[in-house]
Amino acid sequence: MERVLVRQREQVTTPENINLDLTYSVLFNLASQYSANEMYTEALNTYQVIVKNKMFSNAGILKVNMGNIYLKQRNYSKAIKFYRMALDQIPSVHKEMRIKIMQNIGVTFIKTGQYSDAINSFEHIMSMAPNLKAGYNLILSYFAIGDREKMKKAFQKLIAVPLEIDEDEKYISPSDDPHTNLLIEAIKNDHLRQMERERKAMAEKYIMTAAKLIAPVIETSFAVGYDWCVEVVKASQYVELANDLEINKAITYLRQRDFNQAVDTLKMLEKKDSRVKSAAATNLSGLYFLQNEFSQASSYADLAVNSDRYNPSALTNKGNTVSANGDHEKAAEFYKEALRNDSSCTEALYNLGLTYKKLNRLDETLDCFLKLQAILRNDAQVLYQIATVHELMKDPSQAIEWLMQLISVVPTDSKVLAKLGELYDSEGDKSQAFQYYYESYRYFPSNIEVIEWLGAYYIDTQFCEKAIQYFERASLIQPTQVKWQLMVASCFRRS
Repeated sequence: MERVLVRQREQVTTPENINLDLTYSVLFNLASQYSANEMYTEALNTYQVIVKNKMFSNAGILKVNMGNIYLKQRNYSKAIKFYRMALDQIPSVHKEMRIKIMQNIGVTFIKTGQYSDAINSFEHIMSMAPNLKAGYNLILSYFAIGDREKMKKAFQKLIAVPLEIDEDEKYISPSDDPHTNLLIEAIKNDHLRQMERERKAMAEKYIMTAAKLIAPVIETSFAVGYDWCVEVVKASQYVELANDLEINKAITYLRQRDFNQAVDTLKMLEKKDSRVKSAAATNLSGLYFLQNEFSQASSYADLAVNSDRYNPSALTNKGNTVSANGDHEKAAEFYKEALRNDSSCTEALYNLGLTYKKLNRLDETLDCFLKLQAILRNDAQVLYQIATVHELMKDPSQAIEWLMQLISVVPTDSKVLAKLGELYDSEGDKSQAFQYYYESYRYFPSNIEVIEWLGAYYIDTQFCEKAIQYFERASLIQPTQVKWQLMVASCFRRS
């Protein structure tokens, strides 16, 4: 079609009147739109028309776009082929573009499991123009092949990548000059500053994730591995991340159920700056609370709050300790303060709902849990609490509706099924009650209340022989209870 079009155009117009730029732009935009709408075959055909046309001198770069499409289609061999073809056609002066293509080649090799080839690509990038993504991917590749020493070297290379952002001191006014202050205020949160913040946050995320990944495998134990990472970070431009790594080390101890080591690690951070001290004290408070050492939990919660009054987790912990001592009104104030500092703090909102429930302020309880439902869609605990509140408000139909939502999330929860049976029974719907009690019994055949209800149901419906198996099971569960034997005997007599 393209050839026919060119011939037709040559017959109508002179060659110098053909607008190549316009033709290129139209075809390129058409291919881009095909790609954006996931019409990959059409996009590839259109790109092919451009790259095969000799009149478009710099069309070879579009082979990168074709490689990207093949990558999306998971045709990795063709993606690599087109990336390499593009690399061959891009002059060495376009260093940044060549680095980006090499990065794509490396990522494609990772997806195919060819880690040695991926390592070659990323090592080349880190030697020519180091960047955060290449450094992180290099660590992943060495992790995949289990090379400890190379992981360490790659981590050091990642740490050494220059951020190329201004220091925070630049945004602090050195004088009282109104003009200077106005200028600093203008640039303090401009687009460049926001971009710098994003770059720094991305760098910290890569470093923290890489450290958590390699720490358990680079040394004889994860603790020694974390210590090595901390020392490397301390000697770098990211020195403030060392404390975050220490907190991560403590959390790893917690995951391994080594509470004493976790406590010791967190206590070492008590003398650090206020942010770190608050984070460490918050974790310690939570640990002691779980161990029912409420006085220790309370003192560390106080330390966390005093170190950082705007830490919602610290305020939530303080509310928990106050609530454990029976002062629910005061606990509610701490939870509300935590929510004022961070309206998305789900722990504070959930605990506030429970506190209002204890205080019998059911409308406020329901409001809390409905807000939580909007944040945590279909969370089983939240749905159960909403149903329970409706039951307490003497609205069984609403309670049933929320419990029906709940069993769509946890269809095998015997307690929820039993509760549905109980509510239908209270509404006088025996057949629905039987259905849910029976389902509850199927999943957990040791609940005495459910067994008793099912036995009584069969007696009421004149199927005494069916009731026998339930009362016999009850007598096995509670052999010292005489009433179950008597019920079995009664059933035999009636049948």
